[in-house]
Amino acid sequence: MAASAVPRIALVGNPNCGKTALFNLLTGSRQKVANYAGVTVERKEGRMHAPSGRHFTVLDLPGAYSLNAASLDEAVTRDLIRGFYPGEPAPDVLVCVVDATNLRLHLRFALELRELGRPMLVALNMVDAAKRRGIAIDVPALQRELGVPVVETVAVQHDGAQSLVRELDAMQGVLHEPRAHLPQHADLHAETRRLLALTVSMPRRTAAIDDALDRWLLHPLFGLVALGVVMFLIFQAVYAWATPMMDGIEAATTWLGGVVGNAMPDGPLKGLVVDGIIAGLGGVIVFLPQILILFAFILALEESGYLPRAAFLLDRMMSAAGLSGRSFIPMLSSFACAVPGIMSTRSIQDPRDRIATILVAPLMTCSARLPVYALLIGAFIPQQQVGWFNLPGLVLFALYAAGILSALAVSWLMKKWRRDKGEHPLLLELPSYRVPHFRDLLIGLWERAMIFLKRVGGIILALTILLWFLLNFPAGVGIEDSFAGRIGRALELLFSPLGFDWRISIALIPTMAAREVMVSSLATVYAVAATSDDAASRALGPLIAQDWSLATGLSLLVWFIYAPQCISTLATIRRETHSWKQTAFAAGYLFALAWIASFATYRIALAMGAG
Repeated sequence: MAASAVPRIALVGNPNCGKTALFNLLTGSRQKVANYAGVTVERKEGRMHAPSGRHFTVLDLPGAYSLNAASLDEAVTRDLIRGFYPGEPAPDVLVCVVDATNLRLHLRFALELRELGRPMLVALNMVDAAKRRGIAIDVPALQRELGVPVVETVAVQHDGAQSLVRELDAMQGVLHEPRAHLPQHADLHAETRRLLALTVSMPRRTAAIDDALDRWLLHPLFGLVALGVVMFLIFQAVYAWATPMMDGIEAATTWLGGVVGNAMPDGPLKGLVVDGIIAGLGGVIVFLPQILILFAFILALEESGYLPRAAFLLDRMMSAAGLSGRSFIPMLSSFACAVPGIMSTRSIQDPRDRIATILVAPLMTCSARLPVYALLIGAFIPQQQVGWFNLPGLVLFALYAAGILSALAVSWLMKKWRRDKGEHPLLLELPSYRVPHFRDLLIGLWERAMIFLKRVGGIILALTILLWFLLNFPAGVGIEDSFAGRIGRALELLFSPLGFDWRISIALIPTMAAREVMVSSLATVYAVAATSDDAASRALGPLIAQDWSLATGLSLLVWFIYAPQCISTLATIRRETHSWKQTAFAAGYLFALAWIASFATYRIALAMGAG
């Protein structure tokens, strides 16, 4: 290893090889995340301490399949490894992380990196999964054939890290000049086949199981049916499983508001704490079970290896709509949050498909919409069975489907408008099926719960307090004459055709920062407007069900399908596209869709007697 003050180690490998888990294991909390200069590709850097006392800088480079870059992520990885990236010195040593269950694909990249002539080590990751499948790897033989150290690791279980650190600490080498020409694909494939024959023994049963499942799950008809059933069951579970937990949280919030209210003297401070903070935050936290159930299913599908197959299955359908199968995973990620969904479009090679995916990703129903949907569905849709399914779950499924179909329709129109109508074939890695690790799912759910609760304790708390202030001042006037009341009445000119009164209008303003603030805003408005403590402590759902018409409730549901009420999403679109024009177009067409669709829904509902 080059004798620099702080040696630089670069973790490289194919996507989904466990590279980031290994990075987290090596660096712990000593890491920082930023972007590479001039691009929006994420840059992860951390510090590693060896038992000898030496310190290392560790870089987690974007996933790549080859040094012949086909995407922005791969271009950054290629240039940084070869020392061509501006402002980034070349790494002193490469750690190529390979998936032991898929060496046929991952070894090819390791061979390509070896040809660069740099000090290198191979981390053979997921060896536990390989052993469970009966895959036998002769590690000494593989190390001998590659000519570089090979260390077995299981990053998610913290196995092999110390061996890897010791090997890195002991490595000595001298940097060589990169070769002028990268090896040909045919040579790499031939060498990969030779290595596999010499060092790997794979039972036919594993491949047979994958092939048998793929015959059904990738079938043009049965595969789509299976995907539809999976998505439908997810939305049913979001309601059926979460209800008992939500009831418990709601009861606890009501109890806490009563206890705190009885213990405090009357005055503005009591109103702020009970009507502002407790009512506002409690109205959002109650939906945490539904959000976690949705994330549990998404994480399980991701861990199982099913998501790339769903992308492959939907490629033809999405191509007809002006997208590609690669757009599926960013769009599915947008069900959690549009921000990481938009950022994950960097893996889409065709810039036209990437822009189209970015512009329609906000139409996917993110988790921030779920509290609003749950509130309105609970208030206006009766809890009754339709065959084997409950009606609220069917309505929720319809809302998600409306967002998906609208995204496909918008991307189809974009395809018609653009001049170049050529299509690019989809090339995807289909990993082996695997049973999700319960521990990994729990860690993922814990991280997402903390993100949600931090939002509740941060931006939502601040906006709730601000709204309470606007509703209570100037002092001594009715709520209709407060600052919030005046703003709400001014907005009625825009929103009254949709069936929204001044209270709904004022509650829509803070949702530009976070959509789920709608629930806490309405809770604060109704708590402040209550004429008695008993009325203030009542659940929000029955209050709006009594106060609004069904037409208004349906109109607001439709509004939240389309309205781009998230500054973070718009900022991410600007950062990823480097275009204010694209950002303005996204905001404009989404607001126009929201207003037109809500207006049509409200008028049709009134005509059908839902007023």
